[in-house]
Order: sequence, then C-alpha cells, then structure tokens
Amino acid sequence: MSLLDALLRQGALRPIDHALAQSLRRLDGGEVDDRVLVAAALASSAVAQGHAGVELAQPQRVCDAAVEWPSADEWETVLRASHWVAQPDAATVSVQAPLAIERGMLYLRRYREYERRLASGLRRIAEAPADVGDLHVLAPLFATLFPAAREGDRQARAAALALLRSLLLVTGGPGTGKTTTITRVLLLLIAQARMAGHAAPRIALAAPTGRAAERMAESLRAATAGLRTCDGIDAAWCDALPDSASTVHRLLGTIPDSTRFRHDADHPLPFDAIVVDEASMVDLPLMCKLVEAVAPGARLILLGDRDQLPSVEAGDVLAAITDAAGDGDALPASLSSALSPLLGEVPSLPESALAPLSGHRVQLQRGYRQARSLDLAPLADAMRAGDADTVLHLLREGPAGVRFHEDVADPLAGAARETLLAPWRALSALRDPDVALKHAAKLRVLTALRDGAQGASSLNQRIEEALAGAQRDPYFHGRLVLVTENSYRHGLFNGDIGVCQHDDAGIPVAWFAGGPEGVRGFHPASLPAHTGAFAMTVHKAQGSEFDSVWLVLPRQDARALSRELLYTGITRARRELHLCVSDPVLRAALARHASRASGLAWRLRG
Repeated sequence: MSLLDALLRQGALRPIDHALAQSLRRLDGGEVDDRVLVAAALASSAVAQGHAGVELAQPQRVCDAAVEWPSADEWETVLRASHWVAQPDAATVSVQAPLAIERGMLYLRRYREYERRLASGLRRIAEAPADVGDLHVLAPLFATLFPAAREGDRQARAAALALLRSLLLVTGGPGTGKTTTITRVLLLLIAQARMAGHAAPRIALAAPTGRAAERMAESLRAATAGLRTCDGIDAAWCDALPDSASTVHRLLGTIPDSTRFRHDADHPLPFDAIVVDEASMVDLPLMCKLVEAVAPGARLILLGDRDQLPSVEAGDVLAAITDAAGDGDALPASLSSALSPLLGEVPSLPESALAPLSGHRVQLQRGYRQARSLDLAPLADAMRAGDADTVLHLLREGPAGVRFHEDVADPLAGAARETLLAPWRALSALRDPDVALKHAAKLRVLTALRDGAQGASSLNQRIEEALAGAQRDPYFHGRLVLVTENSYRHGLFNGDIGVCQHDDAGIPVAWFAGGPEGVRGFHPASLPAHTGAFAMTVHKAQGSEFDSVWLVLPRQDARALSRELLYTGITRARRELHLCVSDPVLRAALARHASRASGLAWRLRG
C-alpha cells in the first residue's frame, strides 16, 4: 500500500488535501512519485492547521498518523527533482509549480510568497528613516506624559522609540498599558508636527475583528479624555487624535468576491501612521497585504501579546517578528544616544551583538487587566511558563477571584448550575437594549473546542434550553448571538455579540453596539451567519473581556489544548475566573505549545 493510500485509509487527510495530490497524479499521467503526492497533501493540510508549510523533518506536526515517514534528506531530494516543486534558491524557478521548497520546508507556493513579501515589506518599513525633528523641543511634553521616563519606564521607552522608528512592535499582556502608551505616542506625533508648523499626521487605527476595533477605539477615547485634564497639553492636539477604529479588512478596502484589496503596494493607504491592535490575531496573508499597503515613509505600530493564541488562519506573524527583534532590552549605541534627550542614559550594545530588528520592539511589564478582587497575575505567569506544578498549587490555594472546579467537566450539572445561569436569566427582564448589551458582557463560558460534549455548540444548546425551554423561540428574549462572518453591508463583523429582544408587537430584534444612538437593531432574518454566544471558543473570545469567565476544558486531552489557549482564556476575565478541568488534562495542555511552522523569523533575520 502506498503512503498516500495509508494516510487516506487512516482518515489522516482531508478530502481537499487528497484531491490536490490526485490532481497532480492525474496531470502527470499517473507517473508522479508517491512521496511528492504525500508532501503536497501535507502542505495543504498544514495551512489548514495554521502552519505556513510542512517541515519535512517533522511531518508529525501536521499529520500524526501511524506510518513510516521518509527521511527528511530523502524526501527533499525527491521533491527537488519534481517539476511540481519550485526551488527559490535555484538559478531558475518554475513559475507554474504549485509547491515550493526552502530550508527543509515545503510550502504551497503562494504561502511561501506571502512569507517572502511580508519579510521584505517589514524590512522596508524598518529601514526607512523616521521624520524625527528636534527631540529637545518635545522633551517638556514627553516629561509631562511620562514622568518616570528617566527611571526605566517601559511605556516611555516605547513612546520614544515610536518617534525614532518607522516600525515598532509593542508587546505585553492584558492591562500593561499598550493602548494608553500609544495614545500618548500619537499625541507626541501630533504635537511634533504642529510645533514644526505642519499639519497633524493622518492616523489610522485598526484591529483584526470588529469587536477588537471597537474596544481599541473605546480605550483610546478614554485615554484621550484623561489627557485633556493634564497641564501643558493643548486641547487642539487631543482634538486631532482619532476616535474610531476599523477592521484591517475595512482599512484595506475589500473588493467583493476577491482576495485582493483596494489598497496595495501600487495604491498605498493614505495615512502617515497606522496602529494595529491585537496583532497576534492577524494571519500571514492579511499581514502581508497590510504591510505592502503601508506608504513609503509611513509608520506602522503593531500592538499585541506574544503569549496569546496565534491567528486562526495560517501563520504566527507576531511571534516571528518578536523572535527577530530579540528581547527588546538592548539597543544599538546610535539609537541610545538619540534617545538621551527623552530617556537619559540608555544601555546599549554593539550592532554586531544585536538582532536585526533590535530597537523595534518594547515589552511592557505585566499588568493583567483585572479588578482588585481578582489576583490573576501569578497564575497567568505560571501558565505562560508551562509550570504545571505551580499552576495547580495556585489553583488549589484559591487566589482571590479564582475558583478551581477540579474534575468538573459539566458546569451545568450540580451546584454550579444556578450560579452560572442566574446572570443570563436576568436578561429576560431587561427591555433597554443598551443595558442588556452591557449586562451580557458580565459573563461568558469559554471552551477549547467548538464541537463535542464540552464544546461551545453543545453548551450553547443546553444553556438556551435551560433558559427558554426545549420548544423555545429561536430568537427568544434575552438570547445572545455571535456573528461568525464579516458583513460590511450591515457593519457587523466576525466576533460581534448581540442580544435578542422582542418589541411591543412581539417581533424579535437583534441589537448590537454601535450607531449614533449607541445600539443598532436588525431583524434576525437579515443577519449574516451567526450562532449562540452564551458559550464561545477561546479563539472567538480574543479581543474581548468579561467580568466573569468560566473556562471549560474537555474531559480528554486534545491537540487544540495548549498553554497559549489557557493563558488567553483566563486573561479574558476582569473580576472572576472559574476553571473547570482535571489535573491530567491541565498538565497535558501546559506541556504543549501552540507553535506554528514558519520561515518568517529567519527571513527577517536576513
């Protein structure tokens, strides 16, 4: 039996992966080497699992089947001899080949191109000199905004670097002040331009999802309001700060029925500074297209948390850029000298001892957005490190606001049932949609999986039945709905959460945040694809936060479980965290990294 047939028999390949292999066989008249067909199928499967390609030395990362794999050297030799495989390091490259091999990794050709183009675009932006001006002129304002600047304040360092760098990566966990820092950075850029007699820079704010964009805009508006009360800050500078954000897709300009955007390298974005929040959620193709659309001379600032889950689609762009930038502490000597008017003396290292993107990243210190009633920081740190013993010790000790439901796989059974359902029952009595939406943000059940007994779909059905009965109205009063696709016609985006209410005539209306009156109503039949939102996957919850979070993990270990998933899930909580999991499943999850096969980091290192 061939290797391809063995994988198919074990159910290790999706039909579409097998179809790609079969199409190559058919086009070659049945003469193509079976190892080439298997590699093609795995390259296709790898993208579906979030990898940029398949590492020939580790095919098990893509397909954990009980088969004997070819050795990496043997496999690479066969692939390089195939006309279906382009070799970027060769003198001539086939423009027709659907596959590409480089450094022991086989790609679907277009994903190798996304990596190459993204690396080239990021280097282009990083190498472009920023319009710095005289930093001594800004020093008084900088000291007002960052009074601890000369004491090693990380937010001050990020702001100073943003003035000197065209590409900046600001990383840190929830509550470390990324949005507050960037608001002050943008104020500095505006003040710098106005002091020099120029127009304020054109600024765009964006995030991967509508909900993340909305939260980004809310945070920036709140930070701006705080700045207006500070002495020495011109109100006109605050007026020039942006007060809205869009999705990355909307920023680039979608074209119906096309994967292309209106803005690209030939038609760049009309902005001088672009800030993207929740950058860990941006996939490889989208980040490539965004970077290529950044105009020459414009700044790109990426905000994100390296320790959160990577994007649902292919690539782990934030992690790759972080790796290429190093720890962010060391700076080139020339940069340290330039920063001295704002930060005082800054330690430096010789250029030869630094990573290629050194000076383009700042790691903010932990904060973890939480109330005083929730002591989440030690638990989050232990999960990031994969320290299972410390995590279990902390959970069993019971930090403030953390409840460990050990070995509980079903939160809707037993004593926890009414505690969980009570806040949602209250939605049935609310008539004001704005109040209902705010109330809805108080509680969410998060799961690792969409399907299965502990999956979001099953839990949603059971919660809805508990609230409205088995013969319930599909859009009963108080039902929460989650949009699962972008609809620019509606102004609704993947991840948006709404609440259903019945008007005086008994007609259901789904209400979402936004619009001139703060909420917008839609008849449920007109909504884009959606599902229930009482329970949702951790992936869908990225970019959101809730007062109380119940994180429910499956009874058995699953490949989707990882320390990044746990960390992302628990840091969605603001006031209270409930964790339902067994000791073995928790240990297995913490032992697993949500890493992605990618060549982007070494491309950025040059």
